[in-house]
Amino acid sequence: MSRDAYQHVSKAPAPGAPLVFTFHGTGGDEHQFTGLVGQILPAAGIVSPRGDVSEHGANRFFRRKAEGVYDMEDLAVRTRKMTDFVRAHKQANPGVLLYGLGYSNGANILASVLFEAPDLFDRAVLMHPLIPWAPAPDPTLLGRDILVTAGRRDPICPLPFTETLVAHFEAKGANVELLLHDGGHEVRQPEIEAVTTFLTRKT
Repeated sequence: MSRDAYQHVSKAPAPGAPLVFTFHGTGGDEHQFTGLVGQILPAAGIVSPRGDVSEHGANRFFRRKAEGVYDMEDLAVRTRKMTDFVRAHKQANPGVLLYGLGYSNGANILASVLFEAPDLFDRAVLMHPLIPWAPAPDPTLLGRDILVTAGRRDPICPLPFTETLVAHFEAKGANVELLLHDGGHEVRQPEIEAVTTFLTRKT
């Protein structure tokens, strides 16, 4: 396992603070959410990888064949790589709570890692995820806290897929919160407020 498997930015957490992993959307980079995390949790550590797949020059975390049609073999390989990357950083920070925050493609790789290795993250925020596959049904996310945010009119991540993902998480025993706004794929202020409340809540 390598802590340098991805180009990334990182900052060590202050004593007692969590370590937050951020995962950008398609076309973003490792800086997309570091400022937001710094505002919400100034003492937190940050690990923010850059997706190592290029789609016409846009950074992504795994390949797709078309909008909403994923290359599932590539997703499996990239999920294992990301899982190893996160676990390496976790082992380097023993006893520290791990939070994850992903948007769009970043939310999708985060969800896939949650299914693959439910022990890694203590809290996870998935903003506008699209998960067009069914995970294994075993209830392995018992007690994990997950926030899902989405737009009711999102043309990229249709609402029924979001609701199905929430059902998958609940079936696995996770504590799931869902926040919807009336817009599309854009991130709106109520989402930022919900993320702030979720990440700063005392355990």
